[in-house]
Amino acid sequence: MSDRRRRKSLSIFRPPLAPLTPIDDEPPDSGSPGTLKKRRPPSFAQDQSPISSPISAGVERTNSKSSLHRLMPKDRQRNSPKSARPSSLFGSLRSLSSLQDEDEKLTRTTSSPSSLDSTTFAIPDVAAGMLIHHGPLPEAGPMFRRRCPYMVLTEFHIIQFKSQNRAADMFPGVPGPHNHSRSSMRHSRLSSSSSIHDLQSSSDGLHSVPLLHVVAVYKLDDGEPYFSIEIAYLNESTNHASTMTLQIHDPAEADIWLTAIRSAASKARMTSSITFPQGLIEYTARALEQEQDYDPNHFHMFKVVQRANKSGKRSSSDDLTKLTSKICILAIGMYRVHLVPLPKSTRTSSSTSLSDMNGASHGIINLASVNIQTFDDSFQLWFRHPFQPSSALHLSALCVHEIAVWLRQAAEYLRPEWTEQPFAWIVPQSLNNELLPAPAEEEENCAFDRTLTAYCAAYAIDTSNIRYSVNDTCEDAPKFELLPTGNPRRPKYSSIELLAVLRALRYNETFRAISFSHISLDVLNGLCDHYGWEHTPWTTRSGEPVELEEQQKASVLIQEIRGLAIKSRRLRRMEFSGCLARRSASAGTTQDGACGICEALFPVCAKQYTNVDWIVLNGIQLSDVDIDYLYAAAIGKSCHFRAIEVAYCGLADRSFQAIIQALSHQGATLECLNFSGNFARLEPLDLCEYLNEFAYIRSVDFSNTYRTSGQEPLFELSTLTRWKLQELDLSRSSINAETIVVLADYLRDPQSESLRSLRLIQCGLTGGNVDDLLRAMARLTPRELHFFISDNHLEQGHERLIKAIGQSLTPTHLTMEMLEYKEEKNFRLLVQAWASNTSTSYLNMSKVSLPSAAGGETIAALEHMLAENQTLEFLNIAGEEAHLEVANFGVGLNRALTGLKQNKSLKVLHVEHQKLGMQGANTLASVLEDNSTLLELHCASNGFSLQAFTVIVCSLALNTTLLYLPCMDEDRAAAIRKFDREIESSRDTGLRSLTAPTKATVNTMKRSIGAAMPGPLSFANRHSGPPLSHGKKQYTEFEANIVLNSISENWDKEVALMDGHLRRNYKLAHGLPVEKSPSVAATENERPVTGTSTSTTLRLGSNDATPIGEPSRQLGADMGATQASGSEESEGAEDDDSEIEAALMMSKKLNME
Repeated sequence: MSDRRRRKSLSIFRPPLAPLTPIDDEPPDSGSPGTLKKRRPPSFAQDQSPISSPISAGVERTNSKSSLHRLMPKDRQRNSPKSARPSSLFGSLRSLSSLQDEDEKLTRTTSSPSSLDSTTFAIPDVAAGMLIHHGPLPEAGPMFRRRCPYMVLTEFHIIQFKSQNRAADMFPGVPGPHNHSRSSMRHSRLSSSSSIHDLQSSSDGLHSVPLLHVVAVYKLDDGEPYFSIEIAYLNESTNHASTMTLQIHDPAEADIWLTAIRSAASKARMTSSITFPQGLIEYTARALEQEQDYDPNHFHMFKVVQRANKSGKRSSSDDLTKLTSKICILAIGMYRVHLVPLPKSTRTSSSTSLSDMNGASHGIINLASVNIQTFDDSFQLWFRHPFQPSSALHLSALCVHEIAVWLRQAAEYLRPEWTEQPFAWIVPQSLNNELLPAPAEEEENCAFDRTLTAYCAAYAIDTSNIRYSVNDTCEDAPKFELLPTGNPRRPKYSSIELLAVLRALRYNETFRAISFSHISLDVLNGLCDHYGWEHTPWTTRSGEPVELEEQQKASVLIQEIRGLAIKSRRLRRMEFSGCLARRSASAGTTQDGACGICEALFPVCAKQYTNVDWIVLNGIQLSDVDIDYLYAAAIGKSCHFRAIEVAYCGLADRSFQAIIQALSHQGATLECLNFSGNFARLEPLDLCEYLNEFAYIRSVDFSNTYRTSGQEPLFELSTLTRWKLQELDLSRSSINAETIVVLADYLRDPQSESLRSLRLIQCGLTGGNVDDLLRAMARLTPRELHFFISDNHLEQGHERLIKAIGQSLTPTHLTMEMLEYKEEKNFRLLVQAWASNTSTSYLNMSKVSLPSAAGGETIAALEHMLAENQTLEFLNIAGEEAHLEVANFGVGLNRALTGLKQNKSLKVLHVEHQKLGMQGANTLASVLEDNSTLLELHCASNGFSLQAFTVIVCSLALNTTLLYLPCMDEDRAAAIRKFDREIESSRDTGLRSLTAPTKATVNTMKRSIGAAMPGPLSFANRHSGPPLSHGKKQYTEFEANIVLNSISENWDKEVALMDGHLRRNYKLAHGLPVEKSPSVAATENERPVTGTSTSTTLRLGSNDATPIGEPSRQLGADMGATQASGSEESEGAEDDDSEIEAALMMSKKLNME
């Protein structure tokens, strides 16, 4: 709970598909797509009312016969003048007002639709509606056998007649054949082709297509010398889709027909209340749900025609029927665009998935271009996955404008911070005026999670693998910190995962700092995407052109880092510590092994395209090319850098000289100098010359550096007093006596009051040197300063150090780790001095090495310090357990910890790696019962068994203040490993011929197995039956696995119980209502048990256990009978065997249940 950073990992949670709202509950707008929750752009909303009758008001009905009856074939005179032709092949495209006179003469009657035309919606009569356009359609074939059907376009239908006479019989506005001129046929020809089921037939001489069924009208580029128009239509009640193709030789006439049909179909669609059948909506929604992309608030569906690439010439018009245009459903989900094939009668919607239906899905984020044609209903959607060429969808739809609007809105919703979407938007100008703003939803971090999830969905990335945190307490907060992957088998991010994070961060105005520290970016270094440059930052956020050389040739790493820096106004700090490994020029990627980050950032900083002024390059080996980029940017004062950190960058003398010289030009703004860990040797005289140029330095880090020999101090006092330092780090550097004198004088100066951290770790300081510095920094009140003096020779001049500590001259925070004492009494004197200290509240005294385990006097001094010091709030007395060195106080620390019962100030205690064992667990349990101020207890890695962990957890029932206790994962793993070794040992040595060391091992194994058993065990008859043999008993792998699983399960139960107690304490600390969980309430009245009895611990969890009957077969029945030894050791061994056998038997019972 002390960690204030918010860690996150992503996952897509889609709500289950709720029962779909019937489409009749709320009549949607007639021109809108079918959606579960209707939303439509204002440009498509018009004052409309559903058509109650297909007949317009005021139309005179003079004939009661149906129009279909009137169209039945009649006997015609064979001597009719065939040479008579109209003056024009087609009737002119007339407006509604121009045909008003003829409409008044039309006689129309209503009739129910034919069986082929019948749908769930009422389709107007074929003869109903105003005549819009008409003309003959000569069919392909021999000249003298060619038939000449006649095409008529009305308000509601497009109708094909066998002859012009039959068209004239139904529509008086159509002239008879004698009005046509034969010569006009030589200039304009029109033909149609369709499959046998393409046209809806209502009589022997009539084929009609309701305009409400029309999906799209578009030009067909088939390579023929004539102009083709394709009309795609769909009967939604039967899901029958087909196309009609018109072939016209005159381009002007082709444009007339194209415009007329599009206009009539659009008007019919806009004036009708028909949308999608409810079954089709559910079918499409289920398909998206199978793809985990269904959200009722972000779901839109449209009828579209997916057109194939129709290039090349055809031999005849009959081949047009072989063109593969198909009608499908275009659905816009939460993150992807889907092409859903029409349902089949044998397919059920509950098991529908796009993979089963041979459908296709494309991420909305991958959209690269939207291209809408102005002359027909065609449009193209281009999608591009990183490092792959673009793929195009050639589509057509009457509702193309609505599709574009909703698609644009979906893209802006997923990238709400992007002021410029990274795709081409080639649409009519009028459509730009109809765009809708993306819906505003409050979401933290400027919807970063939403954008990142969209990129993961588009790039097919497991969102749980990406982990990050947001640090709100650091400088330049909030800071985005990318964490290692969530997959332990693959610790490094892939290139696609890194691209998703980088592009999701672009344009984000929440984070003022972004950190990729210790996250490998090598996979992007030198990687180029040659298939597109839509993500190349060509402009700044304000639209200013970015003029940089060879932007297109830059690697993906350079382009993405530039995009982060250029597209965000609030971003000030970027950290790349240890994210790139040095590569030679022959290995790859960039010239002379350049890291790429310098090339990405410093040119844009030099031209003031970004506000980034703090760049951290620690741990990256910089080449000469990188230093050239840095030098060129820092030499100019227009950059206003606050810091360029180059620690552990492999800088030699020449590189260091160039960088410090360039940074001296940033003296008016530079706040931090970090040159630690480089090979360059510091020359004090030259260094001070450059340091005097900096006026506002707050942090200086020259740790782990070398200096030239000489008596000069590393810094001059005048240089230090010019600054208002907050941090000074000279750790692991050689400090001579003159430098210590300068530091002491500086600490006395009032100008040093701003100093908050002074690190002098492993600098060869003695106790006398530390005493000089402590007295120099002392004030009337404890000084707010963290002083690090770890790993120094403090035993020299130790008396002076002890005196300074006893006189409370220490600052508020002191860290003195890894102290090595040759004499234990010196450490005892140090502990006694801390008992009387009243100035330090934070003390880190971990990894102290003594010549042997702490003696009784030292333990008594520790106990006295813990009981008497009422100033310390943080204490770290953890040990160390490494391969070559072990440091701990020994078992006597258990007695020293009892002093915490009288302590009233300590809040955080660290006692890791002290080998406390079962006795220490009992001590900590008793301390937790009495102590009411301790908030955090860090006691992992102390060899705690399950029994010891249970004792500590049970003590929490009486403690209501502790907020943190570790889960002891290291102890669990150690206990399991130890048990494995004991099982192997028992198999090798046998249980009946034990030597003294082997018996000790079995005793330990007995306790491990016994502590794992949750219920009571009865050992009343352990001596009954035949005597045990001295034969060797080997435990099977199955038996060992049972016990191991039991240990893990019971450990998890204790962790869950611990979490319940800590959650209760957290609520009490923050004044929240507390509800007792059953597991917590069951143990509140129990006193923590001790570890002296195995059976006591076994009974701990047996109160609620169900009694288990005796098994029918005893596990040890197969063991031979021998006479037991009368010695005490033999009896103990028999007890061990019995308890192990009973424990294994109980484990099998529990496993069977």
